[in-house]
Amino acid sequence: MPQHTLPRPICGHCDGFPTVAITTGTHTPAGERRTITADCPACHGTGRVHPATRTHARIGG
Repeated sequence: MPQHTLPRPICGHCDGFPTVAITTGTHTPAGERRTITADCPACHGTGRVHPATRTHARIGG
């Protein structure tokens, strides 16, 4: 019987694309574009989120 792997929980904020390169609009002396990288603030650049722990709420009184 084959064992199926569970799907990895992908970050809902970045959809699994945690790091992006953004061009600054300037060029290096060699003519290449300068870029900066930005990580997703929700998953801290991992692309995955851990399942939320259950919280118990009291209903009523």
